[in-house]
Amino acid sequence: MAESGVRLTALAHGGGCGCKLSPAVLRELLAGMPAAQAFPDLLVGIETGDDAAVWRLNDEQALVATTDFFMPIVDDPFDFGRIAAANALSDVYAMGGRPILALAILGMPLGKIEPAAVRAILAGGAAICAEAGIPVAGGHSIDAPEPIYGLAVIGLVRPDRVLRNSGAQPGDRLILTKPLGVGVISAALKSDRLEAESARALYATLVDSTTRLNAVGQALAALPQVHALTDVTGFGLLGHALEMCRGSRLGAGIRLAAVPLLDGVADLARIPYRTGAAGRNWGSYGQEVALGPGVADWQRDLLCDPQTSGGLLVAVAPDAAEEALALVRAAGFGRAAVIGELQTGPAGITVLS
Repeated sequence: MAESGVRLTALAHGGGCGCKLSPAVLRELLAGMPAAQAFPDLLVGIETGDDAAVWRLNDEQALVATTDFFMPIVDDPFDFGRIAAANALSDVYAMGGRPILALAILGMPLGKIEPAAVRAILAGGAAICAEAGIPVAGGHSIDAPEPIYGLAVIGLVRPDRVLRNSGAQPGDRLILTKPLGVGVISAALKSDRLEAESARALYATLVDSTTRLNAVGQALAALPQVHALTDVTGFGLLGHALEMCRGSRLGAGIRLAAVPLLDGVADLARIPYRTGAAGRNWGSYGQEVALGPGVADWQRDLLCDPQTSGGLLVAVAPDAAEEALALVRAAGFGRAAVIGELQTGPAGITVLS
């Protein structure tokens, strides 16, 4: 919390990746954008809603460029900076790339936040970038009505190792590297109705998950049997899986029982604690999802729950699924799991309990 005692989350109407525009609104806004075919070195643009842009420099190197920022999901300034930075770096990892530098994006309501709190936000972002082995080499700041922080990140990747969200193949297994539930925990903490001990445990769970770097994406890019990759953020698991399905022109089946959840999240979701973004997400793409019998409303909401700095969703050939899963778990993602598979058919998802 800032020295002034002002809660960062009280200064913002949303928080984390729950701030994102809904998928339906974003598609409407991007409709009619000019095609990028005139730029043959642009390997990845906006065509399938991928995680970052990729520009081929030569036969050995391509540039990965992305930006990501949002309003506070937690009140601790240092943790807010760490979470926002890890989330931004994830876009480069999700392309199979290696970040090389970052630029800070900062908007602060002057007069409402103490300078010490702003410095702590910047320090948190710098700490995560140091963990990733890169500098924060500059940035831009404005006086804004709500606190905003994030990064523009530049990375490198081999052109033949770029992992798009559109390369999945029929039969590929889907691996999720982080458990779901960040949005639910955030909603519960903001309610101020939790016992202190429970709140502390849930906060630690949230911060541990959201500050864990998705650097394993680089190692996954070295496996030729990994065909597609994306990170699960504001659109929820179903939304980002649908982007993979649309881009790959495939359907998907997800086994609800196999989807990992953060500790305590199932109980919170039943209360129910949920975010407005989960409802907006379902309203945007629910018509493309078939829910099997026995899938409760709270479970559906968890699949739509906005994940700030969420895990990677990996599409990998069946004969390499165990190898990829072992690689991910060895990188520190002990709850990673195979949650479903891709299949021929129209783009859409079937969820079975």
